[in-house]
Amino acid sequence: MAKVIANTTLMHRSEWLEIRSKYIGGSDASIVLGVNKWKSPFELWLEKSGQIDIKENDNGNEAMYWGNVLEEVVAKEFTARTGKKVRRKNQMLQHDQYPFMMANIDREVVGEKAILECKTTSAYNAKEWEGDEVPASYLIQINHYMAVMGYDKCYIACLIGGNKFVFKEIKRDEELINLIIQAEKNFWEFHVQGNHPPALDGSSAAEKYIKERYEKAEKGKVIDLKSEHKGNIESYLQLKEQKALVETDLKRIENLIKNDLEDAESGIVNSFIVNWKNVNSNRVDSKLLKENHPDIYEQVCKVSSSRRFEIKEAKE
Repeated sequence: MAKVIANTTLMHRSEWLEIRSKYIGGSDASIVLGVNKWKSPFELWLEKSGQIDIKENDNGNEAMYWGNVLEEVVAKEFTARTGKKVRRKNQMLQHDQYPFMMANIDREVVGEKAILECKTTSAYNAKEWEGDEVPASYLIQINHYMAVMGYDKCYIACLIGGNKFVFKEIKRDEELINLIIQAEKNFWEFHVQGNHPPALDGSSAAEKYIKERYEKAEKGKVIDLKSEHKGNIESYLQLKEQKALVETDLKRIENLIKNDLEDAESGIVNSFIVNWKNVNSNRVDSKLLKENHPDIYEQVCKVSSSRRFEIKEAKE
């Protein structure tokens, strides 16, 4: 039986985020298992270990906003199409055996041990919902919820592109639930409580973490890197070369289109619109400021310090 952590009826979002940061929630589960395309395990570790202020980091976006606004619409449409009554579960719930697991579900289906999860998505993601398909991240999320609450099934309803509605019944998958629990247990106990960071990745959060941790280089200090970095360096140089080729090709295509646009600010081809509009911006001419107002220049001039990363072949 799941334990109630808190009642969310009158809870402010900042308080909800604060409580949520102390557990692994349903939307965190796919991140732990490495199948979330928006956030990496390293970024999640920074959040759960308190190295990122969740209130500042969780600044939301349009998709998230409309997903919350349309949740009630999706729930009502599910009831209209199925005849099943649903009700809000204004509680944050904790797994009775694995206290790091938390659930805050959208709706509970009346008369069944079942959950309703309400989703919205772009028309570009319609293929992910074809037939019996459900996006992997959502499949993990709802099985996480069923694990916490001990429920047998979950209905997931989605409004696609604002004009197509689908709903599906997903039964409890014990094999997947065991996999989720073990992965979350390892993440929480080894990475969060044990303070062992997951593998570094290319996220901006990882970059910021490294930059802040090793802000300044010790002048003249040289070390022998691990031999495994030879392969990393070779891959890095290859990718840099490929990046240069891709960027050149992108610029080539851009120039071809611009040449045909001439002085038009927009062009249309099939379902695509190409814009090449005038943009005005105000910038300070630092050279002119320094020449004409050196005293003001000195007052506003700010020295910045950073570490430059580069790889080059050592001379024999």
